[in-house]
Amino acid sequence: MSDPKAMQAQLEAQRRKIDVDNYTITVRELLSMAERSELKRAPEYQRKFRWDEEAESRLIESILLGLPVPNLFFATNDDGSWEVVDGLQRISTLIHFASDSDTQLAEIKKKTPLVLRELKKLDQFNGLTYEDLPPSMKFAFTKRGLGVTALSDKSDPQIRFDTFERLNRGSVELSKQEVRACIYEGPFNKLIRELADTEDFKSLVKLQRKNEENATREELVLKFFAYLNKRSDFTGAVHDFLNTYMEANRHSFDVDEGRELFTEVVEEILNVTQGPLLRSNTHVTPQNELEAVMVACAELLQEHGEIGTPPSDWLDDKQLVAASTGATNTRPKLRDRIARAKELLTPEG
Repeated sequence: MSDPKAMQAQLEAQRRKIDVDNYTITVRELLSMAERSELKRAPEYQRKFRWDEEAESRLIESILLGLPVPNLFFATNDDGSWEVVDGLQRISTLIHFASDSDTQLAEIKKKTPLVLRELKKLDQFNGLTYEDLPPSMKFAFTKRGLGVTALSDKSDPQIRFDTFERLNRGSVELSKQEVRACIYEGPFNKLIRELADTEDFKSLVKLQRKNEENATREELVLKFFAYLNKRSDFTGAVHDFLNTYMEANRHSFDVDEGRELFTEVVEEILNVTQGPLLRSNTHVTPQNELEAVMVACAELLQEHGEIGTPPSDWLDDKQLVAASTGATNTRPKLRDRIARAKELLTPEG
């Protein structure tokens, strides 16, 4: 049976990791903050902005009527700006309707302002834009206050990740890497996106259709660097390990060196595979095996300046496959598959 004192101590310890502030901010202030780039809307999240104009119109109607709108949830960045954690669709709708900035419209992939449609309570507003409203209504709309909860920069970084993931579960479904990219935005994340989108890497990695648009390639790039540089810290908790590595390197990673090494690794492996990295009788790339092969290749290039020519059936090697299947997320399995891939790729002599 659980110990109430231990339960209370655990609860208090976790609460101390969380620091939030609550505000009421007007629509005008939010639009101004967005225009000044004080509201960060990460590309991974931005691309999943899916509301159609009928849904957007219903939000505008609710604000005009003074109906309650769920709180916006932000996380405070190091520079004092706010990262949008929950509320992107609401903020994008406000920009679509009331912003007079072509740049802001372009950022949310809109060419023209929102035209209200399918409104039931305010049906006389259908077909109108913000500029069509009488001045008094425009003023009333922009001074409407919305609730904001902001996770401060004093909060534990893992809490920031957990909060983002929990709040977006059930609204916009993001993969863990998409959440990671939103939380740990910076030069390292931009490099990950860039490398994942190269034609050579796409040629090397064949994914299931469902994984084509959920940042699986980006996570594979992140795993390459994390396992190459910090696998001694790996304990089996993959997501925590990747979070820690991405947080630690978000602003300090050597982008040029990383790009050069990754590009060379992919080119060398493609020279061997002549196409996607696949085991026999498989149609998608075995990701654990790919990770091992890429890390092994990188270490051989660093040590010898080249890799060797492996046996023709090397990707079906029993030792490599055994270490890449089953319960793969353990330190011994990771060590064994990288070591075996390295043996298979080591130059002769």
